[in-house]
Amino acid sequence: MNQERLLRSMAARNPLRTPMQHSASRRKFMAGIAAGIAAAGLPRSAAAQSRPLSLLTWDAYADPNLLDLWRSTTGVDVRYEIHISDPTSVNRLRAGETDVWDFINVNNPWARNVMYPANLIRPLPRERFDPLYAQMKEKFHLPYKWALSEDGEDLLGIVQRYETFDFVVNPNVISPQLAKDEGWDLFNNPDFAGRYGILAYEDWNVMDICMGAGIHPYKEKTEADFAAFEETANRWIQNAAFITTDFVQLNLGILNGEIDLYFTGGTYTTAAARLEGVTELYAITPNSGPADGKGGINWIEMNSAVNNPDFLDATYDWLEFITTPDAAEMVARGNGNLQPVSQMAQPELMSRFTSEELQAIQWDEFDERIANAVEFDIVPDYDRLYDIYTAAMRARG
Repeated sequence: MNQERLLRSMAARNPLRTPMQHSASRRKFMAGIAAGIAAAGLPRSAAAQSRPLSLLTWDAYADPNLLDLWRSTTGVDVRYEIHISDPTSVNRLRAGETDVWDFINVNNPWARNVMYPANLIRPLPRERFDPLYAQMKEKFHLPYKWALSEDGEDLLGIVQRYETFDFVVNPNVISPQLAKDEGWDLFNNPDFAGRYGILAYEDWNVMDICMGAGIHPYKEKTEADFAAFEETANRWIQNAAFITTDFVQLNLGILNGEIDLYFTGGTYTTAAARLEGVTELYAITPNSGPADGKGGINWIEMNSAVNNPDFLDATYDWLEFITTPDAAEMVARGNGNLQPVSQMAQPELMSRFTSEELQAIQWDEFDERIANAVEFDIVPDYDRLYDIYTAAMRARG
């Protein structure tokens, strides 16, 4: 299979329809993990549920293997909608959909800064959920800022998937060490004009352009900052070889020699290809930058219980269920691209990932990438920055 066919094949895979692959049979595997979860004391309480558990979520939590396991071990039915935007989904709760959903999965700042102050999510029972944080990577041990209310009293959700998301290079053309040292200035270097692509994930592009303009994306902007952002946005967008919402196109562009690097990207966009042996893709998090000295961005997903007036106890059960080793493994694989989860601090879970899978997500550099990245936050003056960005995109034509 040639490289284009390989990438097309990977792009055509729907992670919501592809069964999880294990050496044991699916039946044996599911039976084994069902027994493990039953031993953990999760309830089987279908008769007590008046309606299905409703998830407003990213795709990993709608994986059919995960949902089948949940149904088989608890007897509780589930419905879901996969969202495409944190702020849009938060605004849906604001608009009255707290009576529609039981669970929401969004990036870290929304729970603490927006949803909890607006009474859109409910705090978790700390005696039940605090111990789960001790099973996570040390970064998340309590008191962890994003998991807690402003006063530190209330627990707002469960942390699970997390990674950095910055840019990707062809290591045969640009050495990874050089890329880390140069950081976002690679895109300012005129030698790379016409040699990079842009993955048009708008909110991420806004944050990246801030980094390239020497601006902290999560701090208030001056007029000089807006001017620097506008100049950088226009130059970066005009100098891009191509812009697309399909990261497979960007990976193919690197393989074909059309481009040497692209933003926004990371192991999310490269892991599946790297696992298939495509070594020309390398995720980069800069060693330094304007965000408190850091050049990368670390996203962290927070799983929370919606403050539904018809609250289901199964919501708490689900939040505990996803942290068990078997369910956490499914979540890590659930988007088809292998993403780390906080529970990989547990040897039992880590042992399930092969050396090839860990190489695909550049696990040997994972702690380094996280250390060099500022944690995802809400961008002040985002609307004004977004207007500048979209104007630059229109000017490109």
